[in-house]
Amino acid sequence: MKLSRIEQETIILYNEAESTAEVFTYDQKLLTKLERLTEKYPEQIARTGDRQFIVPKACVLVREPYSEERRKAASERAKANGYRPPASTRGKPDS
Repeated sequence: MKLSRIEQETIILYNEAESTAEVFTYDQKLLTKLERLTEKYPEQIARTGDRQFIVPKACVLVREPYSEERRKAASERAKANGYRPPASTRGKPDS
């Protein structure tokens, strides 16, 4: 059964007693990142299911949003240093 976009959740669970968090996600970008980190840090990050991982709680971060000024300054620095974002693959057929 295909899930709607609203049903494709990411769930992060942790408690005060344990030093790890459980991450369940349908986000393909996050899945790819977690798979890469599992290979790079197998002693700290483990895959426990098809879309489920155990990570150190310190990896879970909620930060203050960027202000418009900070975003603009970062964009200008990147452009001045010749950074070009990767080409978008949205809307392109799979090869």
